[in-house]
Order: sequence, then structure tokens, then C-alpha cells
Amino acid sequence: MIETLESYSLIAIYSAMGVYTIAFIMFALDLSRRSVATPVAASERVTRAVLNGSTAVLEKPTDAPARTPGPRYLRAAMALTVLAWALHVTGAVLRGLAAGRVPWANMFEFSLTATAIVVGVFLLVQVWQDLRFLGTFITGFALIGLGVGTVNFYVAVVPLPPALQSPWLVIHVFVATLGTGFFALGAALSIVQLLKSRRAAGPKFLNTLPTADRLENLAYRLNVVGFVFWTFTLIAGAIWAERAWGRYWGWDTKEVWTFIIWVIFAGYIHARATRGWRGSRSAWLAIIGFTAILFNFTIVNLFFKGLHAYSGL
Repeated sequence: MIETLESYSLIAIYSAMGVYTIAFIMFALDLSRRSVATPVAASERVTRAVLNGSTAVLEKPTDAPARTPGPRYLRAAMALTVLAWALHVTGAVLRGLAAGRVPWANMFEFSLTATAIVVGVFLLVQVWQDLRFLGTFITGFALIGLGVGTVNFYVAVVPLPPALQSPWLVIHVFVATLGTGFFALGAALSIVQLLKSRRAAGPKFLNTLPTADRLENLAYRLNVVGFVFWTFTLIAGAIWAERAWGRYWGWDTKEVWTFIIWVIFAGYIHARATRGWRGSRSAWLAIIGFTAILFNFTIVNLFFKGLHAYSGL
């Protein structure tokens, strides 16, 4: 029974990767369409302004474009992303059923669950803010995460080490993955913000996106939510450490890097709120913070010894 559920889980994961690939292509085609359509639309505005004797040629782009169904490439890409996410979640659930526990006890399972949550946060945010232009980043990130997880980190279902046999496994790691999802979106917006601020030398599709200030404000809001989750992650980890090892803090490499990430984002929020750090400095801090998260998951887990070595199993 366990082997059957494991195999079905892998089938669902590989199917999700295939659909994510098609969605990624659709999102890329939409960006290509934007690059072609932007100059045409701009020339039409110039022609109308000249004919009307108007000086509105220097019209500022709107802060946030109105939500529309979008062209067929974009609609297809979003529908495929939802389908891929459903297959992705199914694979994670089947893995959990096969293991008889939550599916985030090792690097393979964490990569499976974390990427599902990142995509889930992306889809959820669409309810209040149109961020479909991040689709290539999100589907690409999910593809890379699942590909690396299945190729390099896959392990069969095994019993949990004693330290992981705790309800805190559910709380601590799940909240950490939620924070990672919001930080990933914030980093994506910050990257687009940097490109947007240099749009004179960048791709033409950037002209169809919200302004750099708007992107920065959206990134800040998402990073604040992620910071709240990460703060709880740090506190929950300390409580779990006390239950498992008899101390709240032991300078383990994983603990130190979790704290470093918290300090980076605390500095990001403080500098932006009180020091007026805006623009590229704010964006780079957000990107550095997310890079530290990726470093914590990969390099720290694989190459540093410590009490959290089981996370590399």
C-alpha cells in the first residue's frame, strides 16, 4: 500500500511538472505579446494626440492596470497553473498518506510542499491584486524546485527520527513554508521593480506593468506578511528545540541562519519605514533576504553539520 501511494504521488508530481512547463511557455508567450503590442499602442496614442492637437503624448502609465480577463495566452496560462497546482497538491497529499504524517520531514518533501505553497500564495493573491505578470517566475520557480527535489533529494518513505516525532513539526515547518511563499513573491516583485526602474534599456513588456513605486509597495506588503510568519517560525523553533534537546538556543548552523534571515527582513522593514530606504536599495534588501532563504535550504542543509542534519535526508 505504501509503495502504491508513493508511486501515485510521483505520477502526480511528474504530471504537475509537465503542466507547469506548458503554463510557463504560455506566460512567456504573453510577455512576448506585450513586447510587440506596447509600441503599437503607444504609436496609436501619439497619432491621436497629434490629430487632436493635444500634448498628452507624455501621458504617465497607470499605477495599476484595471483587471481584465486578458488575452488567450494569459487565460490559458492561469488555467494550466491552477491544474498543475491541483496535481502538485495531490502529489504532496499522497506522499503524506504514504508516510502517515505531514509531507515535509526531509528535503524532498519540503521542496514538494514549499513549491506548492509558493504557487498557492501566488494564486490566492490574485483575489485582491493582479500579479499574473509574475507567472513566468512562479511557474519557473516551481519547476526548478520540483526538478531538483525529485532528481537530487528524493528518498523513499522512512520512519521519522525521534526529534521530528512532535506536533511542532506540523506547526514550525508549515509556517516557515508560508513565510517562504510570501518572501518569494516579494522577491519576484523586487526583481521586476529593478527592471522597471531601468526600463529604458529593458524589455518593452515592462511598459505594460505597474509603476516601480507600485511594485515596491506591493513587495513591501508581501514581505511584511512573510516576516510575521518567519517571526513565528523562529519562536516555534526555539520552543521545539527546548522540547527536543532541552535548550531554546544552541548556535546550531540552521538556527543561526534562520535568525540571520529574520535580521535581514527586520532591517528591510525598519530601513524602509524609518530611514526612507526606497527604490533600488529596498529592492536589493528583499532579494538578499530571499537569497538567504535559498542558501539556508540548500547549502546549509547539504554542507553544514548540525542537529538539523536530518533535514538533508
